[in-house]
Amino acid sequence: MTTRSFSKTVFVTPVINSLLGFLSLIVMKIVGWSIDGEQPVHNKYILLAAPHTSNWDFPLIIMVALRLKLDVHWMGKDTLFRFPLKAIMTWLGGIPINRSQANNVVDQMVDQFNHRDSLIVLVPPEGTRSKVDRWRTGFYHIALQAKLPVVLGFVDAGTKKIGFGPEFYPTGNIDEDLAEMKIFYGQITGINPENQ
Repeated sequence: MTTRSFSKTVFVTPVINSLLGFLSLIVMKIVGWSIDGEQPVHNKYILLAAPHTSNWDFPLIIMVALRLKLDVHWMGKDTLFRFPLKAIMTWLGGIPINRSQANNVVDQMVDQFNHRDSLIVLVPPEGTRSKVDRWRTGFYHIALQAKLPVVLGFVDAGTKKIGFGPEFYPTGNIDEDLAEMKIFYGQITGINPENQ
């Protein structure tokens, strides 16, 4: 397998990572949040971030990634990666995705996983902070096609814990699989529970 050359992110940039990781530890202690669960041992996986109910979810997850030196990535529209923001967006873990009809986002992400030795992609399954009836399913199809685990990451305002729940391997029966994943999140309280 050939490995593509990718820029380092803030999460693995020496010195800066250590400084920001230490700062994250202090901030998390001040605001009363702690990390919970077993950190995944896989080099490649989809990390769900749910429930996504607040703007505070992202900074909390970034602090966890900095503390644990997880090289977390996220998908963004390729238009966000134009000059002069391209270097900053990539350094922050962004992966440009072309959403035009001629390109399939799932196929693009499967290709990214196939060409990297390690990759963690963070996905809020709701796709928005607002209340939704159904999760978006792109993460599921990526995991299924790339044969990856989905790690059930969580932000639990009820216990002020953020971390890692169980791993889940998609079976191909999307309705049953999503229902099973949601059982875990049934005991998690978002920062704005009215948006769950």
